[in-house]
Amino acid sequence: MRAPEFLQSTQASYDAIAEAYAAEHPDSLAGRPLERALLTAFVELARVSAGPGQPPVADVGSGPGYVTARLHEAGLPVFGVDASPRMVALARRAHPELRFHVGSMTALDLPDETLGGIVALYSIIHVPDDHLPSVFAEFHRVLLPGAPVLLAFQSGDEDGHQRLTERYGQEISLDYHWRTPDTVAAHLTKAGLSLHARVLREPGPGEKLPRAFLLARRPPGEPAADRASSSSGTPGEITAAGSG
Repeated sequence: MRAPEFLQSTQASYDAIAEAYAAEHPDSLAGRPLERALLTAFVELARVSAGPGQPPVADVGSGPGYVTARLHEAGLPVFGVDASPRMVALARRAHPELRFHVGSMTALDLPDETLGGIVALYSIIHVPDDHLPSVFAEFHRVLLPGAPVLLAFQSGDEDGHQRLTERYGQEISLDYHWRTPDTVAAHLTKAGLSLHARVLREPGPGEKLPRAFLLARRPPGEPAADRASSSSGTPGEITAAGSG
């Protein structure tokens, strides 16, 4: 099946700027204590929801891999997924002990109810409004009951959109969507995910828009589906091309 146009343009754009982007952002969380604290909260929620065993978590839109690495250092089994094959190659080079796969958040190549959590920091910003419901429905499908989701995205007083045609001296076609926390929370709720917390940070140095963070989870009381009837595959075997 041919990938949607926005996924193709996102993949091609990040392939073009991967080296420059990774050089500029080797670890964007290093100077951001609030973001690190929220990631720690996600780790604790994933552990609490897991029970006796700890299922893997996915860093969706993993980019250079620094968030995946921090989750690994926190003791979670984790793998990264990104649209850009070039970005995945750079993440594998920087973190050879971890798993990174080319994949799409719109169609994760995973059985139902296999993930203990999903982190998607600044990756839904490239997803158009009409595709956001299917992305969150896909998150709901692959999450175990009780498993958390951590989202980060640019925000503002109202939803907006911008297309960049150049970055790092490279010609690209990359759409950026900023949304209010209420907009994203409504999509999460419609997908069957319950909101746990929301945080709004004012713009920092070099930033023009506020940053929003939502913690949600698949409700723990939902009945688990029969795993034997789930689609084939094992956690981490992501092969479909797509979003980052």
